[in-house]
Amino acid sequence: MIRIAIAEDNLKIAEVLKAKIELVPDFKVMIVAENGKDLFEQLRKNHHIEVVFMDINMPVLNGIEATKWVANRYPNIKVVISSIYDDEDNIFDAIVSGAVGYILKDAKTEEIHRAIYEVLEGGVPMSAEIARKALKLIKSGKPSHVKEVDYGLTNREIEILTHLSKGLQYDEIADNLSISKGTVRKHIENIYHKLQVNNKVEAIQKFNQ
Repeated sequence: MIRIAIAEDNLKIAEVLKAKIELVPDFKVMIVAENGKDLFEQLRKNHHIEVVFMDINMPVLNGIEATKWVANRYPNIKVVISSIYDDEDNIFDAIVSGAVGYILKDAKTEEIHRAIYEVLEGGVPMSAEIARKALKLIKSGKPSHVKEVDYGLTNREIEILTHLSKGLQYDEIADNLSISKGTVRKHIENIYHKLQVNNKVEAIQKFNQ
């Protein structure tokens, strides 16, 4: 039996991933953690895990920091990033932190199963787009930190979208910017309209392109 952990703050996404993984009888999800800190606590009680599927943007402790901790504390555990983000900065940070794979959250079931088999055999599973960008990083030696945003967004809208990309909730953004939750919601509606997207995930993906 291959023992697997999932670190994902969205319970529905975690449940879907768990269901996909366990379609293979030999794969068993032993841990579902809602953030990096929760993962630490559960691993201390059950560290006989082979693979961790790690989200990046999680509250309390994000996936990059959690990956560093797992790599240092449990070097035999293989961390595969599972994220909506395919930008070079996150790919670079994930690789440097010790992740040995990187797939997108919309990966098909077969790709998830293949990633598990591949990582256990010493491979480096990556979604095709991630692999292309990782190769670009290797050639350039570092990620590009220059982000061109030209969707007619105001400085405040860019600021709010940046907070969203870090996983903050509306009330947290409101507190950080000293504005009301309703104002945050209105700015986000304007962001969706300007980016021509329908939800937070699409907005973040387009913003990070």
